[in-house]
Amino acid sequence: MPLWEYKRDQLGTAEITPSGPFTAGDYTSFEIVYTAGFFGIDDSGSIKVVQRFAGDMTSPQFDDPKAPAYLSAEASNGATLLLRYDLKENIRPWGKTLYIKVVRGYLREGDRIVVRFGDRRGGSPGIRMQTFCEDTFELKVLVDAFATYEYVELPRSPVRRIVAGQAVRWQAVLPTLRRVEEPFRLCLKAEDQWGNPADLPGSSITLEANLEVSGLPRRMNFAAEQPAAVLENLKAEEPGDLFVRILDSEGRLLTRSNPLRLVAGDGAEVAPVGVPPAGNEAGHLSPYWADMHGQSEETIGSNSARDYFRFARDRAFLDVCCHQGNDFQITRRFWQELQTIVEEFNEPGRFIAFPGYEWSGNTGLGGDHNVIFLRPGEQIHRSSHALIYDLSDADSDRHTSRELFETLAGRDAFLYGHVGGRYADLTVARDTGITPAVEIHSAWGTFEWLLHDAFALGLRPGVVANSDDHKGRPGASYPGASRFGSYGGLTCFLCRELSREAVFESLHNRKHYATTGTRLYLHTSATLPGEDRTVVMGDILPTTARTVTFQAEALCSTPVGRLELFNGTERVFTFRAYTENDLGRRIRVLWEGAEYRGRGRETRWDGTAVIDGNRVERIHKINFWNPEKSITLEKGNRISWQSLTTGGFSGFDMLLEHPSRGRIRIDTPLLRFEIEIQSIGLEDTVIEAGGLSRRMRIFRLPDELRDTGISMEQTFTLPQGQDNPLYAKVIQEDGHAAWSSPIYLVPG
Repeated sequence: MPLWEYKRDQLGTAEITPSGPFTAGDYTSFEIVYTAGFFGIDDSGSIKVVQRFAGDMTSPQFDDPKAPAYLSAEASNGATLLLRYDLKENIRPWGKTLYIKVVRGYLREGDRIVVRFGDRRGGSPGIRMQTFCEDTFELKVLVDAFATYEYVELPRSPVRRIVAGQAVRWQAVLPTLRRVEEPFRLCLKAEDQWGNPADLPGSSITLEANLEVSGLPRRMNFAAEQPAAVLENLKAEEPGDLFVRILDSEGRLLTRSNPLRLVAGDGAEVAPVGVPPAGNEAGHLSPYWADMHGQSEETIGSNSARDYFRFARDRAFLDVCCHQGNDFQITRRFWQELQTIVEEFNEPGRFIAFPGYEWSGNTGLGGDHNVIFLRPGEQIHRSSHALIYDLSDADSDRHTSRELFETLAGRDAFLYGHVGGRYADLTVARDTGITPAVEIHSAWGTFEWLLHDAFALGLRPGVVANSDDHKGRPGASYPGASRFGSYGGLTCFLCRELSREAVFESLHNRKHYATTGTRLYLHTSATLPGEDRTVVMGDILPTTARTVTFQAEALCSTPVGRLELFNGTERVFTFRAYTENDLGRRIRVLWEGAEYRGRGRETRWDGTAVIDGNRVERIHKINFWNPEKSITLEKGNRISWQSLTTGGFSGFDMLLEHPSRGRIRIDTPLLRFEIEIQSIGLEDTVIEAGGLSRRMRIFRLPDELRDTGISMEQTFTLPQGQDNPLYAKVIQEDGHAAWSSPIYLVPG
């Protein structure tokens, strides 16, 4: 018997009170009472109370009884207790550790340690509970009864349920492209302030569409505690761009859906706007939305793998999903169970589930890569058995990404390079002949530099974005209050049908684009002089042409800010849905970037902006995903905020009383500067801040943007003798972004 199981039934018990569920993100107070078992706890022995890495309950503090998150502990026999807290003082995934050491005394059988989380007796408001729902929120209790620093987990640990709070916003989800008379669905749900699906309020709503849609009711009534609603078999009467507005019983707007482009014909007879003409295979492809990267409680996430796929299908309304647990935590038993689960959920034409895993090699050996298998039953090749004590299949490990790539060559598998705790070092396997896709956005942040790494190595990847979710919310992954800095991304696959085989075709042919979580329509193409062919997103074309005409079109869920055309790392052109003559009194201030590539990439931007000689009428925050990170306007001329970035951007808009008077004084931990308001115009004023693409940007906008669509056509000169990866980046007014997979024009 391993030492860590020695006499575990004689080491005591632990109970939690109160017994009712906690509300996600609420301030609360609760007790864990540990009662010593037969052996008691010897002098200098200790207990640990640990929670999952994914948990984002406020870290406790022991010094100020009046402040939030105050924690106290006392022994019933008067023994002195020493307390400390550390984010990584236990074996993952149970790393977050409250350590309680018995000093100047010991415990006998029946003696108790009472631990009060959010102790309110001294005036503390309590401790903020974790921000996401979990049916089995668990605080494991580990005991070192013999003062040997060998801990044994109690047979039963305190478990409580965490439920969603009140609904504060609505979501309405449509598909992205359908043909007239082809049925589609509208999906509705509500969320609490932390992004958890909340029970729909027991009330009526009104649905307004800008086009005629058969089967769409004018009004709907919801019963209390109804979690979501799906309206099936809707059909449009004519082509166009469909939006559905949801209003409450008082006529106030609750939300507006993402756009649905409706086209005539079957794609072979009629070429819809933005889709290549007949004869080009891309004209027959339909967009399907996916999140291919996230974990559950069997590894470092939360909630079960079945809950994971159920949420993706029924709460995030995805078309495609894959599970990606850290390989060094995937036991043989769980790997087999996962094969069964994906088969249960896989339903061609409705929802596609893939088996896969995260190859989690150390950065110097290749770093994080996602492995996606076409079908269940494949051999897992782990980066190590670091947390798997059954070594019977350790000879199947592949310790470097080069070994992994070589093993998977010729198999029905696909790879993503990504950035998580570790980041993918693409140089390790660069000459294996395999090009993975690159994940340039997730809940960890935005990582365009990974795509630039691929270009520098001569690789030709497609781009994807996923959530890397750890909170049981694939496809709708809010970062909560933890180290995650962004809303999780989505990938749009362009497929001939909704099946595993068609999604793999899309991956291999780079027929997909990435977003920061928004759903939009995006099409790119290029034409070359003298070439009787139009190439589209993902194509690779050898050519000797000296010029190219690049086309892009986007139809967004909110008004468009800008569309940028890139050739590799160079921004070639920037297109806006407005001109300099449309600029008004609105100034946008953004901060972005990261400290560096590794785990400690978070950059804190807490700061102030003081406006001298002018007045701010109102402000609007951008990409403030954590409700605890506030931004406030004081006395009409001082804006203060708390914010961090992990590669993406955050910021605010301010509407000034006068368009050009005065100056802005900005003060952050990284930058301190002044700028004259009259000098702020259409183009970005950029102030660099070191680190990894770390900077502030300031520019002017029209007072109001209305256009949700943007299109461009630009002819320019191609550099010769090199790859020319041409792609578009779209930035919405609300801060969401999207990237097309490149069109690669290569030396002919």
